[in-house]
Amino acid sequence: MRRDLRLHDNAALYHALAAHAHVLCVFVFDPQILDPLPPQDRRVAFIWRQIEGLKQALIARGSDLCVRHGRPQEVIPHLAAELTANDVYCAEDYEPAAMQRDAAVTAALAAIGCRLQTVQDQVIFARDRLLTHSRQPYSVFTPYKNAWLAALTPDDWQPYGSEALLSERLLPCPPTEQPRLAALGFAMTDLDTLGIGSGPDNGRAQLARFAAHIDRYDEQRDFPALDATSHLSVHLRFGTVSVREAVAFAATRASNGAAAWRNELIWREFYQQLLWHAPYIESESFRPQYRQLAFENRRDWFDAWCTGRTGFPLIDAAMRQLLQTGWMHNRLRMIVASFLVKDLLIDWRWGEQHFARWLLDYDLAANNGGWQWAASTGCDAQPWFRIFNPLTQSRRFDPDGDFIRRYLPELAGLSAAKIHAPTQAAAAMHANDYPAPIVDHAQQRQKALALFGRQ
Repeated sequence: MRRDLRLHDNAALYHALAAHAHVLCVFVFDPQILDPLPPQDRRVAFIWRQIEGLKQALIARGSDLCVRHGRPQEVIPHLAAELTANDVYCAEDYEPAAMQRDAAVTAALAAIGCRLQTVQDQVIFARDRLLTHSRQPYSVFTPYKNAWLAALTPDDWQPYGSEALLSERLLPCPPTEQPRLAALGFAMTDLDTLGIGSGPDNGRAQLARFAAHIDRYDEQRDFPALDATSHLSVHLRFGTVSVREAVAFAATRASNGAAAWRNELIWREFYQQLLWHAPYIESESFRPQYRQLAFENRRDWFDAWCTGRTGFPLIDAAMRQLLQTGWMHNRLRMIVASFLVKDLLIDWRWGEQHFARWLLDYDLAANNGGWQWAASTGCDAQPWFRIFNPLTQSRRFDPDGDFIRRYLPELAGLSAAKIHAPTQAAAAMHANDYPAPIVDHAQQRQKALALFGRQ
């Protein structure tokens, strides 16, 4: 179990149960992933709690979740040999490092006469299932979306009946102790106070809650002060809901809101197939002409952006939301990314790595794709001469300043008319230590146009 932390509609678990009389579920805490992370990383706490819930659910069915801590290419073959296993099943992962890891596991298992069986799970159309008429990968979203919708049938969202086979085919085994978070080098974080639950059914519960306002999603999703998004990104990231139940949920509702949310699921797959076809984008711009941009990369401006101290209220509120909650509203992700690259003239990879550090729902493909879109360096990017004006975005999407006040309490006394204007906000709240704007948007816009225009 990896990015599919659930017992229901689990493709790898289903195929294992369908093909074998005895199956044992395994999870490996990989130090290659964990060691670079800080002790307060919310993702590890989320995963740990999900694993704890899965473990109890499997114990109740007469089995257990075997939890190990070590390098998968060593732990999995050792465990397979110990159990004299014929096959190891897992869901496909399309990130470059994951594919290298799986190749190493495949080789190590083959050496002991065991096979690694990988199955599709986290997307509807994987890898090169969708190609252009010239058999090339899609690099523009709208044609990809049209092809995705044309290919989709109800069969594609039918769930795997993994739960139905659990009791009769799970391998009984002695209880195995789950490593404590502290033993892994991590601490329990503030997931409960943030309203981010975990457990075998928490993702599905969140999907059910979203049903109350999905039909208005297209009208409300861009306003961060409203609780109008699905809050399912972390559950899709770690597989506490399946993509099939998410697509079924959207496809079977006839509303503009459901169609808009389904498009977000398609964006997710668009970026996954792009990363699989072009793994170099993990560290390079998709468009070759933008790989040598002479970004100024001022460290003091970057630090101000990271900590929410730029003097632009909506930017600062968004960045503080990220630090405080591990999440950021999608509209704000686009705005702060544009601001970092086009106003502060800082390499998009700096921002991408900052998001990778703090986002609970961090997904390499989606994060990379979103950053390159905002930076105009990726496929289907916004034109390089389109630059978000942070003041205009603030007035449009947080008109009353409610979101800004939530994360910038030092500006709580400002009226809706004044709270968006950085110079007015700084002047009015100077005594409260709110900073003056670190740049002039109009001047920086001209510099960005010159930077990109000379390529």
